[in-house]
Amino acid sequence: MRARLALLLLLAVVASHAGAADEKPPAPKPAAAPAAAAPSADSRAVMTSDQVVQILDETVDWYRTLGTQQQAATQPSDLLILYANRQTADKVMALAFEIARANAELLSSEASAAQAKEETTTPDQMQSLNQIKKKLDAQRANLQAEIESTRRQLAAAPKAEADNLQTRVSVLQGELDLLNARRNLLSNMTQFASENDANGFGANALKAHIDAIAASIPSSSGTTAANASSSSNEATLPPPAPSAAASSMSLSQFGIWDLASTVFRLSAKERTIETIDQRTEDLQEIFTQIRLPPQEKLKTLAARGDALAAQSDNAEGANLRGVRDQYDTLAWLFQQTSAMLTPLSKADVLLNQYRRNLANWRDATERQYRDALKALGMRVAVFLGLLALVFAAAELWRRAVFRYVPDLRRQSRFLLLRKIVIWCLVVAIAASTFATELSSLATFAGLITAGLAVAMQSVLVSVVGYFFLIGKYGIRVGDRVQIGNVTGEVIDLGLVRLHLMELSGEGSLSPTGRVVAFANSIIFQASGGLFKQMAGINLAWREITLSLPTGVDYAALKQRLIAAVIDVIQDYRDDIVRQTQELQRAAASSAAGDAQPTVQLRFSAAGVDAVVRYPVQLQHAAEIDERVSRELLNVISEFDAGTARVS
Repeated sequence: MRARLALLLLLAVVASHAGAADEKPPAPKPAAAPAAAAPSADSRAVMTSDQVVQILDETVDWYRTLGTQQQAATQPSDLLILYANRQTADKVMALAFEIARANAELLSSEASAAQAKEETTTPDQMQSLNQIKKKLDAQRANLQAEIESTRRQLAAAPKAEADNLQTRVSVLQGELDLLNARRNLLSNMTQFASENDANGFGANALKAHIDAIAASIPSSSGTTAANASSSSNEATLPPPAPSAAASSMSLSQFGIWDLASTVFRLSAKERTIETIDQRTEDLQEIFTQIRLPPQEKLKTLAARGDALAAQSDNAEGANLRGVRDQYDTLAWLFQQTSAMLTPLSKADVLLNQYRRNLANWRDATERQYRDALKALGMRVAVFLGLLALVFAAAELWRRAVFRYVPDLRRQSRFLLLRKIVIWCLVVAIAASTFATELSSLATFAGLITAGLAVAMQSVLVSVVGYFFLIGKYGIRVGDRVQIGNVTGEVIDLGLVRLHLMELSGEGSLSPTGRVVAFANSIIFQASGGLFKQMAGINLAWREITLSLPTGVDYAALKQRLIAAVIDVIQDYRDDIVRQTQELQRAAASSAAGDAQPTVQLRFSAAGVDAVVRYPVQLQHAAEIDERVSRELLNVISEFDAGTARVS
């Protein structure tokens, strides 16, 4: 009101310069300004517009927690609590808008009363402005008439006076423009001052803001929000989540993985419910604080009513009509203030019910959490117990193998079988413990197996080759084998590859210190070639070529050579004969022949050569070769001391 009055005074000052200096409009009365200000004690509203908007924002923010509850509701009982909370939240939201609209009406009433009071206190200012406007209009008409008269004189004036008349028309036109500008400024500002009302505009803006917030929440936008929301919620409630069906199953049917996820999910749900309950408590505290001003306002109105009743006993005539108007105002204010207090009381009751629903939901969730945690602990204990039994049985198996199976070859086979059985049992126990449905486990295992078969093709071929290598005529640790150009002793035979200690040297082979690794898939390669001694066979054949002297008795020399070799291997004959017989039995024929040394004569470019072939034991090969070579040289020396030589 003071801003409006100041604006009117400013306009009066601006307009006062439009007329002549000796003609001034009457000045406004200075006593009218303080009369326009309303005392704070006469305020009708219990909340400001900012407080109303803040309360609505808090309530809407709390109302949106229903979305969080809907995400956390995974069981039929949860959905029932969610439905009840939605109904309660819709009612609380409707009550919040009812409170806001009631306070907006009080603000609007206060603004209307202030405007009416202002209009009664500022009639002189408005009348003065109207008089100034009329004077400006009269001055503008006079200037326009003078300009037209001067222009007519200019048309009939001689050339010598035309310049003066033209200059006068320009001056009068400039004065008219200035007068029009002042008149337009006065008209615009007077219209703005008469239409502008800060308090009324604030009340109208608050109502528009309340309607906009209500439009953003369809379930609470009307007076029938509670009834309309009940039907709409039934149609829009989503079906239970897939985890809800799983949660309704017995926890004993869950795997460890599902139980762990259930425990974490229930823990998160419990924290969510606790957070929503805390926000509900905060909103309830806000409503409790809001309820105090209306109560005090009603007490004040009741006291004013009692005082007015005492005043009406002594009033007569016109005073009685004023008392009746005050009674009507007090009755309306009492009704509007009660329209705020009643919803606040209802909202407190509804929020208490809302918190009881949340408490029941939290208790049910806590029970489910404890049951799931207990089931998870039992399942983990059973899983660890089964693994302990499997590994204990594996340790007993290992000790039994080392105690009752002396053969190293059979020991390695039993230990490999032990390893396969152990890991198969571990995988089976883990799968049955972690998985919930065997069908999904079988599908998953099939996909994993197919992927591994493609990605680990070489490894799988090596694993298959291992079982061929440990067959009847396979190899074992300690065997001497030849793979390609590498000769060595097997020092390790694994599921995927084998390791050889390389052997080298002439006659008697000795370790070189290098370890050679081959994949077990070498057995399927045609170019590789895997050679080994048969089990229990330690026999090899040597071949020496001698150049015989000319002019000797070759038949006698041949017999002497055979006799010399037989004398050398006579010390090893029994073992050589035994191994030869084993070779014959393994070959199922006489292809292996006997263990007798042979000498074969043949022609060469230099004369006659003798090819001596004899068996040796590998561990005594170097010794036998040396003795045979020495005896053969002695025999040839006897026939011709200067012509025989070893090629």
